[in-house]
Amino acid sequence: MRRDPLWRAVRLLDVPWRRVAAAVALGTLALGCAVGLTAASAWLIARASQMPPVLQLSVAVVAVRAFGIGRGVFRYTERVASHDVALRGMAALRTNLYDAMAAGRPAALVRLRRGDLLARVGADVDAVGDLVVRALIPIGVAVTISLGSVILVGAFLPGAGAALAGCLVLAGVVAPWLSARSARAVEERGSAARAAMSAAVVEALESAGPLLVSGRMDPTMSALRAADRELAAVNDAGGRMSGLSVALTNAAIGLAVLASLWLGIPAVTAGALAPVELSVIVLTPLAAFEAAGALPAAAVQLRRSRIAARRVLELVDDACIEAVGSRLPAAPAPSTAQDHTLRLSDAACGWSGRAVIAGVDLVAEPGRAVAVVGPSGVGKTTLLMTAAGILAPVEGSATVGGTATADLDSRALAARAVFVAEDGHIFETSVLENLRVARGDADAAAAERVLADVGLLAWVRALPDGLDTRLGPDATTISGGERRRLLVARALLAPAPLLLVDEPAEHLDPAGADALVSRLIARTRQANHGVVIATHRLSALAEVDEILLLGRAQGATGPATVLARGTHRELLDVPDYCWALRQEAVPVP
Repeated sequence: MRRDPLWRAVRLLDVPWRRVAAAVALGTLALGCAVGLTAASAWLIARASQMPPVLQLSVAVVAVRAFGIGRGVFRYTERVASHDVALRGMAALRTNLYDAMAAGRPAALVRLRRGDLLARVGADVDAVGDLVVRALIPIGVAVTISLGSVILVGAFLPGAGAALAGCLVLAGVVAPWLSARSARAVEERGSAARAAMSAAVVEALESAGPLLVSGRMDPTMSALRAADRELAAVNDAGGRMSGLSVALTNAAIGLAVLASLWLGIPAVTAGALAPVELSVIVLTPLAAFEAAGALPAAAVQLRRSRIAARRVLELVDDACIEAVGSRLPAAPAPSTAQDHTLRLSDAACGWSGRAVIAGVDLVAEPGRAVAVVGPSGVGKTTLLMTAAGILAPVEGSATVGGTATADLDSRALAARAVFVAEDGHIFETSVLENLRVARGDADAAAAERVLADVGLLAWVRALPDGLDTRLGPDATTISGGERRRLLVARALLAPAPLLLVDEPAEHLDPAGADALVSRLIARTRQANHGVVIATHRLSALAEVDEILLLGRAQGATGPATVLARGTHRELLDVPDYCWALRQEAVPVP
């Protein structure tokens, strides 16, 4: 059980089991009141038909009222208690999951599509949390109520109690077993379909413009419709088995009533059972099956939660983080070593073991500026991600301060080198809080300094609430150029001694792009930081210490390589570099 993904995920819920026990107790009281209400009502109606003195009915009348009120009160309090446990557990699981992803290896995340990652931290976490409300508590309540109902009926007529027990086994064990067995394949398909649906929706919404321009919107919408059809088919398949489980439960209820009549009528005739008691043993099973009827759905939820837990824990396991106790261990403090040199030695960079660029030697250190240039798709971003430790080198080595990046967790790497992605996320919060992603203790003065460095200070001061102005989800309320400048400002605020910036000048006019790159280089040198810039713009690179020109030789196939390296002036003799520079309408000496 310790290695079962479901129970490992339950540990990350930080569930206080005393609260679960309290919810089970309240649920038992609620359904116990329902059973008591049925039994007391049956006795009262049957006894009243004999027209006894009213005082003989007074206790039963009070009991009926008490059970009726208690059922509603205990049901409400059980719902409050169980959902409190579930919602707190989901919050704790997400916190633990985010801790794991933050402290673990970033490569565990970059392999996932954004929509799939969203499904895992969203719907899958919810499915694990639902285990408490929709599986554990119903199972606990059903066991106690079923046992109590069998004892109650058996006290009047042992044979009827035994028959009720058998029918409860049919409804509470056989039906859930069939549901769980059929749900195994259905829920596997459903989990994959929901992930595919989420990924397709996110891609269609967030990349609608590029997809339309490139003509790939129709294939994306076709994939979305296919995922929707698959999800509908999964729901239909699950509905058929749910219907069978409901039919089996109803059949068990009917069998229990018929068995009570079949055993009870001869007992009344023989004088072993009072006529009033016959109504109790016949009607009580109708309420007893309310708890057992929830068990098929609980069995399906167990299967769904197990599949979701496996997907959630893949993020943890891929990040090489093992949950110990109820909380993940805190990340080690950043190294205080003085050597912050980042070095790639004969490195091949790529994805899933396939190199897209090979033979790279690169040195970045505080006070040094390096640029990586080349045509689109040549591997500039992949190189930066390898240098940042997000991807492991396919061949060769990547080290920071003499330590292989593979031997450092993400927090230790982030303390030394920060990767600024071209599509870095802008959160739906204030400008200041978006900057504090890089340094949590940054105040307004520090924020304004870096905003001035990237040319955004006047823009921010013109906003309705200045630094406290809230931005739309993923920067939908600002332009592409403002987004890029804000990401660069966040990078400048980071305390790491090395910055790896991907396309800082994207979506900017030529003059603004060159000014931003120049200011980025000057600002990092002023702070004695090192910077590696991947860019298409060459006209602003006269100030960098070294430029790596990536590409493929004429007629060559396979991974790209470093075609030339040197300063801006030295590379003016390289034809490919000069040709790219002329495309920017910059005169070449």
